[in-house]
Amino acid sequence: MNRILLIIGLILCMISTSCIPHKDIVYLQEKNTTTDSLQVMVEQPKPYRVQINDILNIRIKVLDQDDVTIFNPIGEGNLSASAAERAYFDGFTVDLHGMIRIPELGELNVLGFTTEAIEKRIKAKLLEEQFKETANIFITVKLAGLRYTAMGEVGSPGSQVLFQDRVNIFQAIANVGEIPVTGDRKQVKIIRQYPQGQQIHMLDLTDINVMQSPYYYIQPNDMIYVMPLKEKTYGTGITGIDTFRTAVTILSFLGTTILLIDRL
Repeated sequence: MNRILLIIGLILCMISTSCIPHKDIVYLQEKNTTTDSLQVMVEQPKPYRVQINDILNIRIKVLDQDDVTIFNPIGEGNLSASAAERAYFDGFTVDLHGMIRIPELGELNVLGFTTEAIEKRIKAKLLEEQFKETANIFITVKLAGLRYTAMGEVGSPGSQVLFQDRVNIFQAIANVGEIPVTGDRKQVKIIRQYPQGQQIHMLDLTDINVMQSPYYYIQPNDMIYVMPLKEKTYGTGITGIDTFRTAVTILSFLGTTILLIDRL
């Protein structure tokens, strides 16, 4: 009898520890306040500075567009190519030395510059070598899509390209199919590229204060890794009902085994 009670006690302990708590799957919880509502001021991200392997989309406009056809991409006429493919083939990729090559203008160092600063540098070079002020040069420089990779406990792991200037962590995850119940929302890793190498930053998506994190907005070439919860490895179920069914199955098996042993 004592043996049966011990087994039942162990199973009950397993049930209580294998279920995933509700608080571990709810986003943006107000953990440090008792108010019903909370206004969070989200700090605007600093202007992005171009890194190696970024692809820049550069458009140059003047009064006579025939004078700048050599600078502007012509791949837009290829309707069979996706937007990402056109951006790759028509854009200007930043090489390992931080340089891009522009027709007629040659190499230009863009590493660590904002897109606004690059626009001014290209305009200055065009005025110096190709045009006069009366040409009314207008230049736009944008990143050819925000590229990132999501791995681990997400709906559809893989790489994504979003054609937006700003993307926060929730938007990035929503585009790869949401985090399942077995994903650890409290320890989401952001692996970010820097000139000196890679760094790992942690985000707790269950805490509303994540919106104040300097890593709340993702950057090009970020890698997002969502770790699995330890409950996933237990194999007893991720909800109370799943765990209860597992426990009933185990109890039935143990009960049958004990009865057979007693009859021997």
